[in-house]
Amino acid sequence: MDRYFVVHAPRQTGKTTALEALASELTAEGDIAALMFSCETAKAAGEDVALAESLLLDSLRDAAEWSGWPEELLPPDPWPQSSPGSRLRAALREWCRRSPRRVVLLLDEVDGLQGNSMISILSQLRDGHNSRPKGRPFPASVVLCGLRDVRDYKVACGGDADRSNPISPFNIVTESLRLGDFTAGQIGELYGQHTEATGQEFTKDAVDRVFELTQGQPWLVNALAHEITFTMGVTGAVTIGQVEKAKERLIRARAIHLDALVARLYEPRVERVIEPIVAGTWPGTDTSFDDDVSYVHDLGLIRGTRDLEIANPIYREVLLRVLGDRTERFVKADPRSFVLPDGRFDLERLLREFVVFWREHGEVLIQQEGYHEAACQIILMAFLHRLVNGGGQLDREYAAGTKRLDVLVRWPYPGPDGERLVQREAMELKVWRAGKDDPLFDGLAQLDGYLDRLSLTTGVLVVFDRRPEAAPWNQRGTFEQATTPSGRQVTVLRG
Repeated sequence: MDRYFVVHAPRQTGKTTALEALASELTAEGDIAALMFSCETAKAAGEDVALAESLLLDSLRDAAEWSGWPEELLPPDPWPQSSPGSRLRAALREWCRRSPRRVVLLLDEVDGLQGNSMISILSQLRDGHNSRPKGRPFPASVVLCGLRDVRDYKVACGGDADRSNPISPFNIVTESLRLGDFTAGQIGELYGQHTEATGQEFTKDAVDRVFELTQGQPWLVNALAHEITFTMGVTGAVTIGQVEKAKERLIRARAIHLDALVARLYEPRVERVIEPIVAGTWPGTDTSFDDDVSYVHDLGLIRGTRDLEIANPIYREVLLRVLGDRTERFVKADPRSFVLPDGRFDLERLLREFVVFWREHGEVLIQQEGYHEAACQIILMAFLHRLVNGGGQLDREYAAGTKRLDVLVRWPYPGPDGERLVQREAMELKVWRAGKDDPLFDGLAQLDGYLDRLSLTTGVLVVFDRRPEAAPWNQRGTFEQATTPSGRQVTVLRG
């Protein structure tokens, strides 16, 4: 207490619920009046400081009136008169002067404040905070809650992320806290509460698969369970197969949270971080890139700020599907025609069809693709998704600095006795860039490790030539056979 904090986390991770619970618990202690209210309506004010203050104070009063508090704890009505740019400070000072309890404020959706409005609000909070040692009343503690760390609010207002200026309105925070994701054990406990309430169990394999797919992202954890138990109407024990089906349904439906997330992909700061992850290249090293990484991490798109990886397999799949939407519209082949008489998938024919597609559309699609460095990966993934995902599944692995993208095709088919079998085909994508050596040998070694991990004896290596001296487009798409260092047979496609 008596400190100011930032609490930040991606959307749909339980920030608002946590703040409401914290405010309720603090107020129940008896010596604190803790109020949570939203700054979202103040977004409409833009740079208008006076309007932002009015909307913010309206939101605060509305939350207080619905709190059920006794009259003596409510803020003054009307607010004291004060000049624009000082109304929030004056209002909070007068409320704290009258209140028999210490006041604690929890400002949710603080990202809604814009430009000068944000600077003014934070400046008033800082000034009020600094005046407390002089005996002037002001909230004992303030929590600013939103998507981003406080230094990103500074960037959003047109400044840089430097924290060194001691009089900056952005230096009011003692500590910045980021809400974490669920652990595997916590997912089990959460689903266990559902079992206690309804009797419906989640098998251990199902719980493990949920953690694997979501990496504990709270909205995804809850959305998968809701999709299975309510939308799909599963009544018995929940299995791993039903988790897979629910995952696919969420992705196809582009649920609200996923749609809001992918809407960020073409923001310059986001693209600057995500592109090298998809392309497998090394990102920039300047200080502004570090700030972009923090921003994208706060959005929840990446797992950490050191090793750049997409946050979880569901986001990884959604991201490539969204980026490949334009390419998919060019794919006219019928997915059913790639199913062999025995039910297996005809990977050899798919590779031949991709060569035809690449020669006809590759040059145009690369030029149109916003993520230019990752264009080859995005185009092939879109082609595969269009033809595989109707009856099978694609697992994708990629990260910055790896110089590759690994893909596993999983295709179920009936065995001779009617049992369910799964065909697995592994592919690795490499790009031959200007001024670099042929990536064939590195690719064979890397694919060897991937095949070993999957216990497969064969695979496919796709090498895209992005050099200026590459062959004309109508001559691209040649096949050759190669052997990995451990003796596995590999089909090499040069595109």
